[in-house]
Order: sequence, then structure tokens, then C-alpha cells
Amino acid sequence: MGSASAGLVSIFSNGYRSLSAPVSSWRTLASSSLYKHYKRNSKSAVFSCLSSSKIELSCLSSKVDVAQTTTTSVNGYHKYDRLLPCPSENGPPRVEHLVVSEGGPVLEYICKSLDLPPLFVADLIHFGAVYYALVCPQPPPSATPEQIRIFKEVTAPSVLSKRTSIKGKTVREAQKTFRITHVEQFVEAGTYLRVHVHPKRFPRCYEIDWKSRIIAVTDSYVVLDKPAGTSVGGTSDNIEESCATFASRALGFSTPLKTTHQIDNCTEGCVVLARTKEYCSIFHGKIREKKVKKLYLALTAAPVPIGIITHYMRPINVAPRLVSEDFIKGWYLCKLEVMECKEVPWPDPVIQQKYCIEDSEWPSKDRAYECKINLLTGRTHQVRAQLAACGAPIVGDSMYMPAAIAEMANPGLNPFGKYKKYTTESDKEMTVTKWFARFGKEPKVAIGLQACEISWDDGEHFYEARSPWWRSGMA
Repeated sequence: MGSASAGLVSIFSNGYRSLSAPVSSWRTLASSSLYKHYKRNSKSAVFSCLSSSKIELSCLSSKVDVAQTTTTSVNGYHKYDRLLPCPSENGPPRVEHLVVSEGGPVLEYICKSLDLPPLFVADLIHFGAVYYALVCPQPPPSATPEQIRIFKEVTAPSVLSKRTSIKGKTVREAQKTFRITHVEQFVEAGTYLRVHVHPKRFPRCYEIDWKSRIIAVTDSYVVLDKPAGTSVGGTSDNIEESCATFASRALGFSTPLKTTHQIDNCTEGCVVLARTKEYCSIFHGKIREKKVKKLYLALTAAPVPIGIITHYMRPINVAPRLVSEDFIKGWYLCKLEVMECKEVPWPDPVIQQKYCIEDSEWPSKDRAYECKINLLTGRTHQVRAQLAACGAPIVGDSMYMPAAIAEMANPGLNPFGKYKKYTTESDKEMTVTKWFARFGKEPKVAIGLQACEISWDDGEHFYEARSPWWRSGMA
């Protein structure tokens, strides 16, 4: 199971998050007996399988990649150091899948299994990048015959019946994954571990004056003007470098703030973070009951008509999100209202460089258009996908703008647009594959999109974000 199987199982977090400093809390490990034990017994990483007679060290893994923070390569393996300081670029994926051969502290086991130093593994655990399941999850369809054999061996009824920890649980229940939350957490033989050795990083978290981004603080919630290039509540492999964590620290809270809704990493603007579990549930209820209103400002490369725009989004949880102008059964309804659209200057090069705006080769950069949008349905990437489908992609959107440019050059390229050309289902499938390939990669930092206003309970609670980044260069 290589890095492609990172989505092997569903991820279930128990909500624990430390708010202590990410570096200093692990320094004492360097002089501990655990570290000395590791130095005596450490070997190069061995990617072996399970023997037929005994559970041996197993690593169902991809090849070793370059670490995000490494020192000089030795004997073909890179020496890992620490997760901080944060690298400016994300490294290649590396996800390791292990089956514990001998019970003991999780940090010690991972160090020995993957030839990683304790301080680095401790950082991974602190970041929420290590998961466990009592029973190894079902391998993906891409698993090799050997990996399937290993899975069958460690999940054989004769093996599972001897493990008291899973008595009373179904195999499906025992295969659920949870975050490892402490370096000394005990893992018994047969436990499955997933280690995200290269978690997705967010260097902008360390550049932000977080106190200046706080819009409001109440007993129940905090409203944050989220900076672009950051994650609201963290990712599956990194809950440390998130808005919730850094805003909590900036406010001196001992209990971490909780995520109530999401906006894209590349989007800035208003986000509501709950101070209690109770208010988190309350706010979720308001969203379900459509009592929360969100307005966006979008900086587009072409004008957008005033009025309601309707599309249908493909119900597949993969980016980019494909949308169709025509109704397709099972696809999600997407509606937004363009309230205003005015011509503004295209951001100057200095501003673009400051906010790492990516150039997707839009043919004309003389003028842009600032649109005020009322989001009527809340789908992932909805504003970005709908505006691009209208031929007015958001400035800096390196994922959706390339496809919009390609469709301008060849109007029949989009199988869900006005000028689709396929005639049979097989043609359609091939056309969809080609269309999907026209999209680019997710932006690294910012795009021209801001959640400028959020309100609920008929405007009783109303908050605005600061001016969007692109206005800072305007006269």
C-alpha cells in the first residue's frame, strides 16, 4: 500500500489537541532512556512482510522520499531532523502502514520500524499525523497479492480471537482509525499504524499576526478573519498548523477553539470558531436550517452577469469539482447570486508576489472584476467552479483557470458546457477524462476570493472582514 492508499480507511479524530508550544514540549526526549535505547538498536528501515508463522515487523509502504526537514543523505536514507522550522514548500507524500509485531510505547515502535529519530516522531504525534486501528483495515483494490496475504493473516479469526482488546467489537468497528495522542501511548501486537511522515505544511501560520485577525470574541464563539494559505481546522495529517490552534494560542485559551464550518485554504475571510462543543452543535444546526448567510467578494478575470447562477456539481469527493449547466440526476444543486460586478484594475505584480498569486496565463491582464456574491448553497469549491464554468475564473485560481482558458480556445472541450460534442456514452467517458486533465493544481497560497460577511439569526449577529488583499494595491 503506497502513498496512494492514504485514504485506505476513514479518519476519526477524538478531538484532543495540545496547545503547548510545538517544539519545546519534546526536547526532554533527547536525553531520555528511550532515545538511548533507540540509538543502540536503530537499523536502516526494513520494509518486510509478515511471515506465515509469526507476526513480524510489517511495513506496507511506498518508497522512502525526501523528508520535509532533513540533513545529509546517508547510505541511501535521509536523516530526519524536526518538523520545525516549517519548510516553505511541501515535500512529496510519504505514508507508512505498519502492523505492530510487539506491544510497547508507540513512539519507540515507530522509531525502530521506520528508522526515525524520537524527536521527529514526537513531532508527528503532536501534529496528529499518526493513526491506529485495533485491526488492520481492508486493503485498497490496488493492493498486491502479498499485501492481501498479509492482511488475511493478521485478521484471521484464529488470530483475532486471542486479542482481548477487540472482544465485543465487530471487525468493522475494530478497523476504525483514531489519532495517536501521546508519545507513550501503548500499542499491542497486531495493532495497525498509519504514519504520515510528510504531513501537509502551512508555513503562513508562522507569519501571521493572529491577534490582528480576530474580529470578535464572545463567551460562545470567536470570529476570525482567516488568512489565505491556512487551514481552518487542520488536515488529516496536521492539526497543529491550523487557524483554530493559532487563534486559540493568540487569545490565551487553554481549551482549543472548534471548527463550525470551512472555507478553502486559499480563501480568506470570516470564519466562526466555537468555544464549546455545545455552541459548535448549535451553529451546525443554524447552518442546516439555513439561518447563516455568507457573502463573498470574488476577483474574476472576466465580467459576471448580475443574477442567480445555477449549476449541478458531480457528487464525487475529488478536486477539481466538475459542474454542469444541465440537470444531471444525483448531482448536487449549486446556486449563487451575483449582487454586484464592477471593473477594477488587475492586481499589480508587487501585490501578486506578496500574496503568492499564481499566473495561469490568462490572456488579458488589463482589468479584473470584483463581484459580490450571495452563496445560496454551500458546496466545496462552489464559487470557484461556478465562476470558472461561466468563463470568469477567479484571479490566481491555478486549479480552475487553466480549464476555463482551454474551453475558451476549444468550446467543445467541456462535456458539461453549452457546446459539448460527444455522441455516445463511451465518447462521453473519454471526454470527461480529457476535461478533468485540463484542470491545474490547488493554489499554494491565495486567490481572489474572500468570505467578506457572515451573519445569522436574521442579522442579529453580523460580522465583516477587512478589505481583501487585492485592494491594497488600488489607488
